[in-house]
Amino acid sequence: MTDPTQPTPPLATGGMSTTGTTTQVKITRPRLDPKDKKVLCSAICKCKDTPGTGKDGRSLKQSCVSGRLKVLDGVLDHRSPYKPEVNYDMTKQPPAPIMDGDVETKGHDWLPGWITKYWSTPDEQGSQRPPFQAGEGMIRRPDVVIVNDPAKPPTQDNIKQVVEIKFPPDKRDLRQNAAYTQIAGDENKLVLMGPEDCDCDQPEPESTKVPVEALSKAAAAAGLLYMILTKRPPPGRIPAY
Repeated sequence: MTDPTQPTPPLATGGMSTTGTTTQVKITRPRLDPKDKKVLCSAICKCKDTPGTGKDGRSLKQSCVSGRLKVLDGVLDHRSPYKPEVNYDMTKQPPAPIMDGDVETKGHDWLPGWITKYWSTPDEQGSQRPPFQAGEGMIRRPDVVIVNDPAKPPTQDNIKQVVEIKFPPDKRDLRQNAAYTQIAGDENKLVLMGPEDCDCDQPEPESTKVPVEALSKAAAAAGLLYMILTKRPPPGRIPAY
């Protein structure tokens, strides 16, 4: 996804030994839990095939995924484990999520308004941020943050994983990923995924379509999202759209 700001320095991917030869570094790609993968792949596969088109003719695959996850979050009273496009204040250590003033588990809807109102205001410790400059990496917005406790905001101590979704032909951005690692607090919590990780051409097995009431809280979110995507909500629970 195109980030609203410009990046921080890239992550190192290797190093030099004391003899001057290149040290090979084994990179293990972090993975999602199956239940989390099912939720995100449901949105990715649907948006891969029917993303919608912007006024300029561009495909809106990324916006489609975010929109569907926002619907899920709203259905769950902003207590979904899957938080799409939350902005983070990168001048804080650790980076701080920018949340709604009334609902601490809901991302702030209008970033420019938040910047105008709060950026030059000292925080509770009296600390002052540097003057805001667009394009300097002061604000970052990951595609999805998965939290451990949906009843709490997506602060670093509550982050399970940060997910960056790439639809072809988008390429991995190491500088962007370095910022997302700062948000997650651990490079092993940053997951990169796309349609190729989701078996989008395979039909959903009937055995996985379990009534929401029979699922755990985390799996219930997957069931709800499936119903939203297929426009088959449980009666009286989720409006079709």
